[in-house]
Amino acid sequence: MLDICLLGTGGMMPLPYRWLTSLMIRYEGKQLLVDCGEGTQIAARKAGLSFKPIDVICFTHYHADHVSGLPGMLLTMGNAERTEPLLFIGPKGLERVVNALRSIAPELPFPMEFYELKEKEEHLEAAGMHIHAFRVNHNVTCYGYTISISRAGKFQVDQAQALGLPVRLWNPLQKGNIVEWEGRTYTPDMVMGPERKGLKVCYCTDTRPVPLIAEAAKGADLFICEGMYGEPDKQDKAVEHKHMTFREAAELARLAQPAEMWLTHFSPSMNRPEDYLDEAKKRFPATKLGKDGKKKTLRFEDEPVVETEEAPAADGIPD
Repeated sequence: MLDICLLGTGGMMPLPYRWLTSLMIRYEGKQLLVDCGEGTQIAARKAGLSFKPIDVICFTHYHADHVSGLPGMLLTMGNAERTEPLLFIGPKGLERVVNALRSIAPELPFPMEFYELKEKEEHLEAAGMHIHAFRVNHNVTCYGYTISISRAGKFQVDQAQALGLPVRLWNPLQKGNIVEWEGRTYTPDMVMGPERKGLKVCYCTDTRPVPLIAEAAKGADLFICEGMYGEPDKQDKAVEHKHMTFREAAELARLAQPAEMWLTHFSPSMNRPEDYLDEAKKRFPATKLGKDGKKKTLRFEDEPVVETEEAPAADGIPD
């Protein structure tokens, strides 16, 4: 089960009704945050989420609307007496940028670790999740992220019994361990069925459309993509500033065929994104508008999917 919460959907500047873009992902007690713009703490509170247990923070790039909320969040984590390490992932200059931002939060009771992205595509494991970082096309170095959870095949009881394996060895094999018994070696593939479909979320913002985005989002359960502009007369502006329109995002989704796409990172000049949604849906019908606090729980294919449109009120939310 993978819990997704789009904390904010704004680009460039926060508005009274729209926080800056940030995404929280939770899996088996672990939390991963993508970007941390101004107001991320408030958005998390309104969504009923705590930021103390965040294990990983991924940055797409270092423009202010994606990083300016970090110093306050670090201070809040420190005041909550967090001691566990916090891992940062981001483009070149990561440690320099984070340390510059924390100059107003210099004393923290927890260590910070850094993984700087250098290649066009990189794969790593953190917080029980597989992270695929892929470089996109903005006016500074910028990455998108695909977060995925693999799922092993089913344990084949009849196969284990046919091999004469005692029950006490089943669990180690199911967990991926190699076991020795009566002079023979047994590997997990001898008793496990084929790998089952896992879970996959792709997040991409601040870029022109490039083929790598569609490749990274291919078959995703959820594709969260920038739609900076919905208005048809903003195409030239999107090209100039290296952003995307609703139509361009929908075209990427048409190529990638995710189960669903949410648009995000709306221009502050676009007060009513819903006015332009139909044009995107013509290209990819499963297009939806992102909304601050929009949540979705992704479950494996033999489990139901639960979606919540509204975030709970902030009052009385426990830390």
